Amino acid sequence: MLWAVGHINTRHVSSIGVRRRCVENYLETTIVSYLVALPTTAVIQRGHQEATRNWWTVRHRFDLFVSRAVLTEAGRGNPEAAARRREVLRDIPNLRFGREVAALSRALMRGGTLPLKARLDAAHVAVAAVNGIDFLLTWNLRHLANAALRGRIEQACRAAGFVPPIICTPEELMEPKS
Repeated sequence: MLWAVGHINTRHVSSIGVRRRCVENYLETTIVSYLVALPTTAVIQRGHQEATRNWWTVRHRFDLFVSRAVLTEAGRGNPEAAARRREVLRDIPNLRFGREVAALSRALMRGGTLPLKARLDAAHVAVAAVNGIDFLLTWNLRHLANAALRGRIEQACRAAGFVPPIICTPEELMEPKS
């Protein structure tokens, strides 16, 4: 069973009218990048590709979301790779990006929680938190899935009145095999 925090997603109601829990997952750009990347011989990157592809096979257990920050990043770089990323993202709902997201993004960068160069990383956290998403899935170990920063990110979200998403990698979000 997955452990999740956050709100109950009331969009999902069983046939007998009982609300069921649907775990919501925000996909940061590195996930789709590893998913569609060409095979590599680099050991760490190959491991990330494999873990991402394994997680992708169980993605149906989650409601997936992205934001315009993901779409912006996914469109950068090699045109063929960008096209593969955009294709994967095509049917994934895009979360709103309003004033609250902008304010939380600024708060995450103010005081050094995240560096100014990590503006899009702050936007990923902010859009997930403002929209009440349970998990932010990422391979960004520098600014997001980083134990040294995670507590400060969570504190900044809570100080702004939002429950932070659980920031993790695909490996962390896999259920153990029996």
